[in-house]
Amino acid sequence: MLAKGGSVAAMIAELFGRASGSCGGKGGSMHVSDPSIGMLGANGIVGAGPPIAVGAAFANRYLGSDRVAVAFFGDGASNQGSVHEAGNLAQVWNLPVVFVCENNEYAEFTPRAHHQTVENVAALAQAWGMRAEIVDGMDVEAVGVAALDAVEQARSGGGPTFIEAKTYRYFDHVGLKGLRIPYRPDSEVEEWRKRDPIDAFERQLIDRGDLTSEVAAAIGKEIEVELAEAIREASAGDPPDPTELLTDVYTIDAER
Repeated sequence: MLAKGGSVAAMIAELFGRASGSCGGKGGSMHVSDPSIGMLGANGIVGAGPPIAVGAAFANRYLGSDRVAVAFFGDGASNQGSVHEAGNLAQVWNLPVVFVCENNEYAEFTPRAHHQTVENVAALAQAWGMRAEIVDGMDVEAVGVAALDAVEQARSGGGPTFIEAKTYRYFDHVGLKGLRIPYRPDSEVEEWRKRDPIDAFERQLIDRGDLTSEVAAAIGKEIEVELAEAIREASAGDPPDPTELLTDVYTIDAER
């Protein structure tokens, strides 16, 4: 949502379940969205994003739009039948869609080697006859190049692409720090932290002379202030009015 230019305050308010949230406080963290910027939304159902993206891609073509649909999912979700159905149909119809698998090597608490035998998740795209690309998900520029290439291919009528970004998560699946379920060693987490994409990208920009340490620090401070203000506003915000329960739920006017 933020990458698409969405409001930080509206997103945080939605996570807090406030009326000022992007979904009126009724979507929450599992279903946060903002159609006004082309962000159709997160989904609480594992593997549900790809079919929705394929539907959006079909609609874009039908309406004559040059928009490209993009679906993000993890290595665990790649095992879902819905993902395979979406990928196969996208390839058969040559739709303008990009499938991005954020392979962080764990499906909740299950190591990927325990639920897949392939070395690369991108190998699954071979069954659909789809072009696949594997990138270092901790490298901002590498991901950017792969994404731009895939979007250009889709937009020019070249069909879909499967991108596997090999990455990692520092916290547990549920987002808590210190849950202490023994499914991976602390040393593994620390090794991946050394490759943090934000830190690495900052160093690259500084080394190239495109950024100074002072400007980087100022940007970081600006972001911290914006987040703190958004959290403060969300904490003090009002929850949705009960009378708005069915608003935006049905497309048919209730009086009809």
